[in-house]
Amino acid sequence: AGNAVPEGAEPLATAYAGHQFGQYNPQLGDGRALLLGELLDSDGRRFDIQLKGSGPTPWSRGGDGRSPLGPVLREYLVSEGMYALGVPTTRALAAVTTGERVMRDGIEPGAVLARVASSHIRVGTFQYFAVRGDREALETLLGHVIERHYPQARDAANPALAVLEGVIARQAGLIASWQHLGFIHGVMNTDNMLLCGETVDYGPCAFMEAFHPETVFSSIDHGGRYAYQNQPGIAHWNLVRFAETLLPLLHADQDEAIALAQEALGAFPRLFSEAHAAGLARKLGLKALRPDDDELVEGLFAALAEDGADFTLAFRHLSEFDGPDARAFEGLFQPGNALAAWLPRWRERLAADDDDPAARRARQRAANPVFIPRNHLVQATIEAAEGGDLAPFHRLAARVADPWTWDPADVDLARPARPEEQVRRTFCGT
Repeated sequence: AGNAVPEGAEPLATAYAGHQFGQYNPQLGDGRALLLGELLDSDGRRFDIQLKGSGPTPWSRGGDGRSPLGPVLREYLVSEGMYALGVPTTRALAAVTTGERVMRDGIEPGAVLARVASSHIRVGTFQYFAVRGDREALETLLGHVIERHYPQARDAANPALAVLEGVIARQAGLIASWQHLGFIHGVMNTDNMLLCGETVDYGPCAFMEAFHPETVFSSIDHGGRYAYQNQPGIAHWNLVRFAETLLPLLHADQDEAIALAQEALGAFPRLFSEAHAAGLARKLGLKALRPDDDELVEGLFAALAEDGADFTLAFRHLSEFDGPDARAFEGLFQPGNALAAWLPRWRERLAADDDDPAARRARQRAANPVFIPRNHLVQATIEAAEGGDLAPFHRLAARVADPWTWDPADVDLARPARPEEQVRRTFCGT
């Protein structure tokens, strides 16, 4: 919790800049986070250990540097849920109550989150030094990123270009995995994009229930900049900002540097589309998407939107419709009129694959969870914990750690929120 400094640690708050909702801020930094240090695990992999909510830092800008219990538990549940879902992510090592009171909307119990990440180097970290024209710092930082995350770039003809290409590829895969799960990050600022390719900062995030491509959860995203349908484009925009910081390192001639960056960035739409198509094929039980499957896929998403179908359960239904759990699952989800009309087209396409039904179901179930950290469940665990009852938190944490296995005993953790339970806006807790 930060009450004692481990031997050998030199804690620090990192500096970074960032575009927040499209507006550039040249100096942000860890206002309530503290990097305790790095550790090697038993396999020799290097990790950051960071505290969130441990107190003020040089970058707190007059804030208290503390965290209420709610955001700590939200990040714990959602990040661990994402890890179980196979999404690259920072992880929650521990959540510790402090006994202090934190003033936000009211007086709330305080807590500290211990977070683990491959690193906390952000696009905004590079922006911080680039805007100052500090080439030496950029070169040092790039060398660190190469050693930490992209060692293959060490011997490349153009190491900066190799790093840029590596970051682009990782982000394409990461954002595709978000889209496959209906996950909405909420604050895709450049200071929230890690170069290691892990999801970071689970503030105003949520998993979409009723499908609509324009869904937004963040209380401060009034224009829908970070809506579900915009996430791939925003990731591409953030990568352009990263490429801008690397221009002095890409080539001595600026025009040539820009040309190299543009060529690398031009690969993002293709890489994202390939990752997205591969994931959709798994979710639909197909061996691969064919060029003539576009109409089938578009028809599915149109049907989901028309029905307002629960995103997670609709896809899981496709995994269960002819399986041994189908009857039990029917009590949880029934397709609406639009989805029911689409299903015969999908079954006809499955038949064309000539696949073993058991193998197809196994492939689908491994891509379509039945349990996710739903917004109303997270909120309910927070409210219980604020009252001193951690049992709902422990139950939900155990359930989202195994998101694939259907268990009728946990049907209340699988169903969408009822109208009176819906949580339509989430907050970052700062």
